[in-house]
Amino acid sequence: MGEILALVSALFFGTTHFLNGLLARRVDSVAVAVIGQLGGTVLILAVAPFVAAPHIGGGPLAWGALSGIGTGVGVGFLYRGLGRGRFSVVVPLSDVAAVALPVLVGVALLGDRPGPPAWCGIAAAPPALWLITRSGRADEDGGDGVAAGARDGLIAGVGFAVQFIALARADPGAGLWPLVTSRAASVLALLPLIAADPGRLRMAPRLAWSCLGAGALGTIAIALYTLATREQLLSLAVVLTALYPAIPVLLGVTVLHERLSRAQTIGLVCAAAAIALISVS
Repeated sequence: MGEILALVSALFFGTTHFLNGLLARRVDSVAVAVIGQLGGTVLILAVAPFVAAPHIGGGPLAWGALSGIGTGVGVGFLYRGLGRGRFSVVVPLSDVAAVALPVLVGVALLGDRPGPPAWCGIAAAPPALWLITRSGRADEDGGDGVAAGARDGLIAGVGFAVQFIALARADPGAGLWPLVTSRAASVLALLPLIAADPGRLRMAPRLAWSCLGAGALGTIAIALYTLATREQLLSLAVVLTALYPAIPVLLGVTVLHERLSRAQTIGLVCAAAAIALISVS
């Protein structure tokens, strides 16, 4: 059951990031992130009271809040990267970082014991990251050979890693309330960027509703991931959920007609191999 939950979570995450990436090309990326997280907060707050929560305490809520800070950093940088870079580059970069870090934390602190294939996957991650960030085209980088949005994708991956690790530590007895504090904290983490320039929130009502809907879908995805961690090792749940880049990458290449350099294609193959090997754990 845990595998199914994680894979459905991946489907929803991939769809959410593709939709929000498109929105970030039309309006301010921070506004997309803030409004999306607000939509997710409203949804989870409406559902949480109807889910059994016999052990609500400060610990689970604090883990939820920490995950929300990671979420805020993750979506803020991811959507900024998608707004100026290619889906097929930015999303895989965030994904490899989001997978490798929780697995290492699971091994170092939580007693997870991945097998040799998983360690091979972790070793393959750094060269995959380096290859994917290479643009090879002067008109698509910042003048230093790094693909547009690549740095944003890497920072987003660190944020998502914090999100995954913290939520996995929340007591299941707290029900969905750690997710409530997570969504609320993600909004608070992004508010300083809006406070500096409130005009960033201006957008057409239909676009605002699209952001709210995509944010709600993303919250369903993280709820499914949380349930998956209660059925599987943290490392396995993270890796299965991290299959989500397949959706935005495929849509980026087929729908948006994005083109990859040879190095980036090799890097994507290495990233896919890394994720597959880590999942053997």
